[in-house]
Amino acid sequence: MGFPPEFLDELRNRVSLADVIGRRVKLTRRGREHLGLCPFHNEKTPSFTLNEEKGFYHCFGCGAHGDVIEFIMRSENLPFPETVERLAGDAGLAVPQSSPQDREREKQRHSLLEVVETAAAWFGQQLAGEGGKESRAYLAGRGLDQATLDDFRLGFAPDSRNALKQALTAKGIPEDKLIAAGLVITPEDGRDSYDRFRNRIIFPIGDRRGRVIAFGGRALAEEIPAAGGGTRKIAKYLNSPETPLFHKGHVLYGLARSLPAMREKGEALVTEGYMDVIALHRAGFAHAVAPLGTALTEDQMRLLWRAVDEPILCFDGDAAGARAAARAAERALPLLTPGKSLRFASLPAGEDPDSLIKQGGRGAMDEAIATAKPLSEVIWEIETSLQSVDTPERRASLESRLMARVRTIADRTVQDHYGRDFKDRLWQAFRTTRAPAAQKTSSRLHSPAPIATPVGGVGGAGSGGRTDPQAEREKVLLALVIAHPGMLDDVAEQLGSMAFSATSFDALRQEILLLAERENLDKEAVESHLLECGFRDALKTLSEMKNIASYLHADAADGRARALWDHTLNLHQLPEIEAQLKEAEQAEDWERFSSLKNQIFAITTESFEDDLSQRVPGRV
Repeated sequence: MGFPPEFLDELRNRVSLADVIGRRVKLTRRGREHLGLCPFHNEKTPSFTLNEEKGFYHCFGCGAHGDVIEFIMRSENLPFPETVERLAGDAGLAVPQSSPQDREREKQRHSLLEVVETAAAWFGQQLAGEGGKESRAYLAGRGLDQATLDDFRLGFAPDSRNALKQALTAKGIPEDKLIAAGLVITPEDGRDSYDRFRNRIIFPIGDRRGRVIAFGGRALAEEIPAAGGGTRKIAKYLNSPETPLFHKGHVLYGLARSLPAMREKGEALVTEGYMDVIALHRAGFAHAVAPLGTALTEDQMRLLWRAVDEPILCFDGDAAGARAAARAAERALPLLTPGKSLRFASLPAGEDPDSLIKQGGRGAMDEAIATAKPLSEVIWEIETSLQSVDTPERRASLESRLMARVRTIADRTVQDHYGRDFKDRLWQAFRTTRAPAAQKTSSRLHSPAPIATPVGGVGGAGSGGRTDPQAEREKVLLALVIAHPGMLDDVAEQLGSMAFSATSFDALRQEILLLAERENLDKEAVESHLLECGFRDALKTLSEMKNIASYLHADAADGRARALWDHTLNLHQLPEIEAQLKEAEQAEDWERFSSLKNQIFAITTESFEDDLSQRVPGRV
């Protein structure tokens, strides 16, 4: 069967040639190319090269040459259709069914490439001519010299309704092709068609191969005469519409010229506009690109990730730039894979890359790039900026929002690490929030004996070896949820709000919380996961807690284990409750004082069906 050429182009763009060949050939990076032993003939000295940028491989020994499709066909002896279907499946592309209509559309597409190329040349002539004098003066004022104008092929659309249409139809190009290429607009009321771009500086937009496929136009005037008199505002920037050549969410301005620098430097800069890209290139940042008037799309991210691991977003330092960064961060989360992410450079308020370079030179931009924040930091800042976390309810809301973000990440490994990172941030933040209460607690040296002195001790510590009762209770809580992971659904929120005194066990607590998102966990699965995560010593310590051993057996009644959990948690929270009691007393809030007093009494006098006094530190 036949496949539309535009589909095959998209397939080649989506599939990394180096990744595919690297599965069969050990490759070594040499500048912009990779080198290895040819898989198609026996050789001892590498003569097989591939160029990711150009999309082909070549062997100087046997002459083998081709793209990713031809490599699979030759190396696995597969027919063309099966090869395309396999690669499309890997790339997540639906295979189109070729038809006479598809072939006709491709013929039209090839013809349209010639149309827009002719238009680009004409726009360039207009900028260089007498009619482009004002535009040239504006661009010179922005610091662009003639070499830059030529390099980026900037042009000018005269202030005329049909100058382009007349010029191109005079060259034999039918009007319907001008309309299909997005160069001419046909009014719905039946009036004559007219040029889309008028009195605008023109920025040609290229595809990944550098072929012109569309245009962006910057207005020289903010208002134009209105039909009924007076004036009306117009858009500052205007792009070509969607056409058979151009899908704006799949294209990045400047990508073709930036790819070599991206791969050489291992870095990509993403900014908002055409002028920013040009300014960055002029300042030596030849790895800069821009989306086309929209937030960075998923397809644009994939294009960038083919070249570098962590593109840096350098959006304007204003509210619109912040919104664009937030949208990009949200779109990126589901797509993350190990090693592939985004970073965000913060520009000073009111600055864009162009103005920042003019004000502070290259060094100012270098500094912004050097301090770019990782995606996880940006997500944290977005969520924590919504409201303060001065109450348990607000802290719970923050945790819920963050974990909802984590669950959007499709890759399970990245998801787990994000969850662990946010749990750690929450612990640090909430510990700081609780610090004043903790200081008050530490000054209360006349605490009741159950809190200060363990009776019997957990794990065999008696009067001969003093233990920290809070730390011992933390171990009891962890041992119980590991032995009875079914409890996690009910106690995860309580466990998540705690701050453990021992760093190693707090890390274990956070890892256990990540497991709360999973279903059908048993003790063996939990222990296996924790061993893989490096908690062997901590698990050994918990397994040796002989005084609660009967509660840790798999056949132990869940009700008894939960009762011990609740009892231990109450004892663990007692210092904080007593600190709150003192605050209520100082504030003369007697209703709250009485409630807290009763709560403390209930905790210190509660009883169980069996004697826990030798099991949990602090029991009277």
